[in-house]
Amino acid sequence: QVQLVESGGGLVQAGGSLRLSCAASGRPRSSYVMGWFRQAPGKEREIVAAIRYSSDSTYYADSVKGRFTISRDNAKNTVYLQMDSLKPEDTAVYYCAVHNSWVMTTSKNSYDYWGQGTQVTVSA
Repeated sequence: QVQLVESGGGLVQAGGSLRLSCAASGRPRSSYVMGWFRQAPGKEREIVAAIRYSSDSTYYADSVKGRFTISRDNAKNTVYLQMDSLKPEDTAVYYCAVHNSWVMTTSKNSYDYWGQGTQVTVSA
């Protein structure tokens, strides 16, 4: 079993920055994809970014390209999401997730473990 704990959410003004962290504990496979998703009220959960174990491949949703950066530290089993130039439409609960495979995937249904989520609120 894998446990994921997110941190770093909060309230920020538009144009500001936040850095989310997600630490994984337990026993994921030796090579696994980590992803960040978000869910706004009344909307479906959507992928924000994902990164392969070796960090040689990343994915970003069009809505965050150029503003968000995903990275990971495998020694710490931790993934980060640096969010810059935040907009009110980025307001959502952000979740990290683990896909127990080295194959990159953007489908939320392919992720095996989820964190509890952290709230990000961007005021206008």
